[in-house]
Amino acid sequence: MTDSLPAARDAEGSLAWTDGDFLPRSSLCLPVGDAGFVMGATVTEQLRTFHGRLFLPEAHAERLHESLTLVGIDCGRPLAEVFQAAAVVAEHNHAAAPGHDLGVVVFVTPGDLPAQHGGRSGSPRTAVHTFPLAFGGWADGYDSGLSLRCAAVRQVPDACWPVRAKVRSRLHYFLADRQVHAEEPGARALLLHIDGRVSETSTANVAVVHGDTITTPPVADALPGVSLRHVRGIAESLGLRWSMRSLTVADLAAADEILLTSTPSCILPATRLDGRPVADGRPGGVYRRLLSTWSDQVDLDIAAQARACRDRHPS
Repeated sequence: MTDSLPAARDAEGSLAWTDGDFLPRSSLCLPVGDAGFVMGATVTEQLRTFHGRLFLPEAHAERLHESLTLVGIDCGRPLAEVFQAAAVVAEHNHAAAPGHDLGVVVFVTPGDLPAQHGGRSGSPRTAVHTFPLAFGGWADGYDSGLSLRCAAVRQVPDACWPVRAKVRSRLHYFLADRQVHAEEPGARALLLHIDGRVSETSTANVAVVHGDTITTPPVADALPGVSLRHVRGIAESLGLRWSMRSLTVADLAAADEILLTSTPSCILPATRLDGRPVADGRPGGVYRRLLSTWSDQVDLDIAAQARACRDRHPS
C-alpha cells in the first residue's frame, strides 16, 4: 500500500487517499456532479491522532459502518482497507509536520448524481485526508470553560434522517452557530429538538454532572459520540455513575457541571449557559479527573498540548 507514497506527496509533503490510491492532498477533489456535493449526501467520520497515530479507529469504523447502513450507501470496499489507508496517511502527514497532531477525515459519497450525468449513476467515492488540529479554537477552554447558548434553530427530526447517522448535511449547525455567535461571540450553539429535549452542540456531545453521576441524552436524542463513549469508560473506572435520559435546558442550568466531548478537543467544560454561570462558573472536579485520566491514557497532557500548539501557531 505504501509503494506509491513518494510520488503522491504535495509541495508540503502531505498526502490523501481515495478509492485505493494515494495522491497529493492538494489534488483531492470531489466532482461538482457528485451527490455528496450536490445534495450533501455524505457519510463521514473524523478521528484525531495522538503522537501521530489514530485514536480509537475501531470505534470510528464501527460508527461509520452504522451510518452507511442507515443511509443506504455501500462504499464498495472493506472498511478495514479504508482505515488502514487512514493510518498510513495520518502517520505520513504527522511525520511531515511533527509536534502537531492531526484531524483525520474519512468520507463516503454515493458517487455521481444521475440527474447531472444523463441519468447514469456512478460508483461511491471514499476518501481520506488530514489537517492540523486548530488547537487555538479551544485551548483556553480547558482552564476557563466554554459558553453555551440555546439556538432557535432546532435539531433535524428523525423523520428526516436518523440523528445517529453522522452525515455532512449540516446546514442547521451552520445556522445555529451563526445565530449564537451574533448574540455572544465565542459561544457554542446548543441544539434542542422541537419538543425542547437537549440534543448536542454543533461540535460536541453534552453531558451533565450531578454529584457523582454523569447523565447524557439517549441515542434517540443525539449522535452517539465516540469520545463520549470513551469518557463513559473513564468515568466508570473512577467509580462515577453513568445514566442516560432525555435532558432539558433546566437540567443543564441546575447541573454541578456541564461536559462537552468531541474528537478534536476530547473533553471540555461548559461554564456558562445562556449568559449565566453553571454552578460557580468554573471547571469542576469531575471534569478535571476525567481529563487527567484521559491524558494519562495517551501519555500526553492534552490541555498543555493545545496551549503549546496555539502559542506556536497563533491565529
